[in-house]
Amino acid sequence: MSFLAARLSRVKPSATIAISAKANALKAQGRNIIALSFGEPDFDTPDNIKEAAIKAIRSGDTKYTAVDGTPKLKEAIVAKFKRENGLTYTTKQVTVGTGGKQVLYNAFMATLSAGDEVIIPAPYWVSYPEMVLLAEGTPVFVACTQETGFKMKAADLEKAITPKTKWVLLNSPSNPSGAAYTHAELKAITDVLVRHPHVWVLTDDMYEHLVYDDFKFATPAQIEPSLFSRTLTMNGVSKAYCMTGWRIGYAGGPEHLIKAMSDVQSQSTSNPCSISQAAAVEALNGTQDFIPKNNAVFKARRDLVVKMLNAAQGLDCHTPEGAFYVYPSCAGLIGATTPTGQTLKNDEDVCGYLLESQGVAVVHGAAFGLSPHFRVSYAASTEVLEEACRRIQKACSELKLKEAIAA
Repeated sequence: MSFLAARLSRVKPSATIAISAKANALKAQGRNIIALSFGEPDFDTPDNIKEAAIKAIRSGDTKYTAVDGTPKLKEAIVAKFKRENGLTYTTKQVTVGTGGKQVLYNAFMATLSAGDEVIIPAPYWVSYPEMVLLAEGTPVFVACTQETGFKMKAADLEKAITPKTKWVLLNSPSNPSGAAYTHAELKAITDVLVRHPHVWVLTDDMYEHLVYDDFKFATPAQIEPSLFSRTLTMNGVSKAYCMTGWRIGYAGGPEHLIKAMSDVQSQSTSNPCSISQAAAVEALNGTQDFIPKNNAVFKARRDLVVKMLNAAQGLDCHTPEGAFYVYPSCAGLIGATTPTGQTLKNDEDVCGYLLESQGVAVVHGAAFGLSPHFRVSYAASTEVLEEACRRIQKACSELKLKEAIAA
């Protein structure tokens, strides 16, 4: 009998972390590797946020805090939701976790029983289904293809809902596709949910501020106020505020759900870092002027990467609305033969070929539930992105495509 818990047999390790680890191992061997596999802004944390953390350390703000967030941070989150999203929460309806991932995990652990279903549009962030499985729930995937802009259609959501559905999970802008739902697209989704009062909404808004081309962000409870009492609105400071390592995520939701999530956290990690919480207060309350500046750089990078990938043989790259990812189709490369005679059978083979032949690390689409694609993170300098795209173009040009072989 295995010493390890049976539930672990249901989950896989993070593919994005695995790819990054492989890239780092090749770097350690002396290979010139460009890693575009990790979802982390390359900008530094703004100085005012750093100074708030330093001040907290010097003032002795280094003790345990309330399990799910300090009063000051909860007040800042309440103000943020009201100011930016038109959502009115009390501090008892807000929770703070060690990153958005913990907030999501707490929600699933507090609400899912064996057999409960969670609808997840695909492509999805790699951790969503694994967290559902760890909580003994059942992920139900809805394929969202490039033809639909990688966004779930209302009719497809309707078909996926069953009496066992407990949550539908929405991520806009999306990791891995960068797709973001317009007001009208979200309204069609929320109209379906209004008709199914047993279904709750979990919205991952982590990339809220990273949108381009005059796109207007909206969140489900804002679009349809009648869903407020069964919506958990999750966000955090990691992406827009360049604070990935600080590990602060938060959410607003019904008080009884927030209390249950706090109970889970109290018996696992307890409170997030007190210093990080002090920094997050400044992030939410302080100047926001660096966000549009960063976004202008991200938009230019997005446009560069989309253009260069579309110039590569066999690739078709959609232009996303937000985040800092593109999710090109590599269907044109499936069945191609490499210079060493290998046949590329799937998107994992394509990504392995790009890494081995040209030293570019990207993540295969199967890890995100939709193939044949791969994810490129453009949270890197323009020079690095140009070089990476040139390498990808070279790798693609050296393939003998299936059509050419057949001819």
